[in-house]
Amino acid sequence: MDLPILLIAVFLPILLLLSVPIGVALGLSVVIAVVSGDIPVQFLMQKMFFSLDTFPLLAVPFFIMAGEIMQKGSMAEALLRLSRCLIGHITGGLAQVSVLTCMFYGALSGSAPATVAAVGGIMIPSMEKEGFSKSFSTATNVSAGCLGVMIPPSVPLIIYGTTANVSVGDLFIAGIVPGIFIGIILMITCYFLSKYHGFATKSPKATSKQTWQAFHEAKYALAVPVIVLGGIYGGVTTPTEAGAIAVTYAFIVEGLILKGLNKTKVWQILRSTTITTATIFLVVATASALGQILLIYNVPNALVGLLSGLTENKIVFFLVIILMLLILGTFMDALANILILTPLLLPLVNQAGVDLTHFGVVMIAAVSLGFLTPPVGVNLFVGCGISGISIEKLSYAVLPFIATMLVGIVCLAFIPQMVLCLL
Repeated sequence: MDLPILLIAVFLPILLLLSVPIGVALGLSVVIAVVSGDIPVQFLMQKMFFSLDTFPLLAVPFFIMAGEIMQKGSMAEALLRLSRCLIGHITGGLAQVSVLTCMFYGALSGSAPATVAAVGGIMIPSMEKEGFSKSFSTATNVSAGCLGVMIPPSVPLIIYGTTANVSVGDLFIAGIVPGIFIGIILMITCYFLSKYHGFATKSPKATSKQTWQAFHEAKYALAVPVIVLGGIYGGVTTPTEAGAIAVTYAFIVEGLILKGLNKTKVWQILRSTTITTATIFLVVATASALGQILLIYNVPNALVGLLSGLTENKIVFFLVIILMLLILGTFMDALANILILTPLLLPLVNQAGVDLTHFGVVMIAAVSLGFLTPPVGVNLFVGCGISGISIEKLSYAVLPFIATMLVGIVCLAFIPQMVLCLL
């Protein structure tokens, strides 16, 4: 093994285990490889720059900002009231409401931690008041928060599309059914867990008038995915243009119609969007540079040679890939996994004859479990911050949800029609 690759294999895991931010850890690994391998610095700097100089990637800050506007405004609460009217009376009551609201909000934010913060911040205290345990309430919301990256628009889908040179619009359309499917099986899990633990619902069934009023209040929020996905699917807008339209729409609705914004909130929106975008783009740039180093030292070809026998059997191929993503997701950020692994796995995917759009959706669903597995699990830390529960208790409480999602991901992998039916 070449010295730069050996040093990366040693130092990158160490840096991640020391909780060094993923973008910084990747950047330091690149520096170590450059110094030890006598690689031209200018070459890597150009690679980092051009990795960000792509039009589809411009959609990322737009969708992040749109989600921030709706989180700081009143749309999230409107979606919550609608969810309560629709399914609040079912066994598991507010747990069901949490999952459905995350499904709705996932179509607005494109971020798993943002979905947990927006929905969980309201639902976790409410569930505790109605008799749900703190661990179950938090586990439900952090698990459902993963729907934020599965249901389009999704930042990881955009990153995968730009990395694999796959249509982001096709990925958005392909992600609709899988996102809804995972949401439904999470709701089924909530139903049986609530029955097992004796968490009975206390919400009476909403009347037709109450449901209609909730629909009316949530109409602006419900229009967002229609505008975004309708524009993309209808060929009217690109994903980037749809993101710009979503930001404009959210500002007009929240600021002028609902009047839910003020100067302080606008400043918070701009600040949070800038920090999140900068963090993501740092990961994109450094992971692209690291990928280029792996390419220089022929790592993709070595991986293809090592795993080429798996491509003859799609079942074994997908099981190995999903297992690999689960393991790497425990200590590496979802975006880093996508950016580093996608170029390495594409030759294998092509050799196995797997559709790149299908593979992308399955990959995003698999890496989303990394939000629930320590030590990196971002959703876990957001949930702990809201409820005050320990990370150890929460990690144990989410296990049934992880198992459920894993079954759903396997179904998506082996039944490609579930992913490609709308294309």
